Amino acid sequence: MPNLPILLATSNPGKIRELGAILKPLNLTLLTLADLKDQYPPPAETGADFLANALLKARYYSDQSHLPALADDSGLEVKALNGEPGVHSARYGGEDLGDLKRSAYLLKKMANIADRKARFRAVLALAYKGQSLTWSGELVGEIALEAKGENGFGYDPIFIEPQSGLTLAQMPLEAKNRISHRARAGEALSLDLAKIAAFLGQFSQG
Repeated sequence: MPNLPILLATSNPGKIRELGAILKPLNLTLLTLADLKDQYPPPAETGADFLANALLKARYYSDQSHLPALADDSGLEVKALNGEPGVHSARYGGEDLGDLKRSAYLLKKMANIADRKARFRAVLALAYKGQSLTWSGELVGEIALEAKGENGFGYDPIFIEPQSGLTLAQMPLEAKNRISHRARAGEALSLDLAKIAAFLGQFSQG
């Protein structure tokens, strides 16, 4: 088994726990940004889509740390808004808006629009020395007419999961985490553990 550690290129504790659990069968050494001696400013996310931004972040942190880096990018796409907010999900409506105001801004743009179809998308990217692997996942649903629920974050209170009819913010966190776009990208990654081992193995010494 490759002995090269992987840098989890995120400062989000929830993402670190999820990715750590997925990669556990490989018995790899996992590092976080907090473990690094040098702290690097986050890169500007200038990619045109989630794949581009995930690769951008993975390659940036890999180049800076000289380690294989695993990064993600994710967000909400609304069909009637031509895929908005997309890669701008975290900044939609303005940099200084909080989650509640950002969701309210989106609901205002959706006023009187009958087609409420939307999806959350996530991409994971592993990069090292000019090579990369990627995985993706999505959760299809609808935009609610009003915000409901106290759980989750971001657009969860206005995104209806079709099977339950609840917004993600109305669902228990454990239930949401089983079906989320990020969980599905992680599931795709977990099916590729042999490919990851081979990817890292080509750089191992001895």
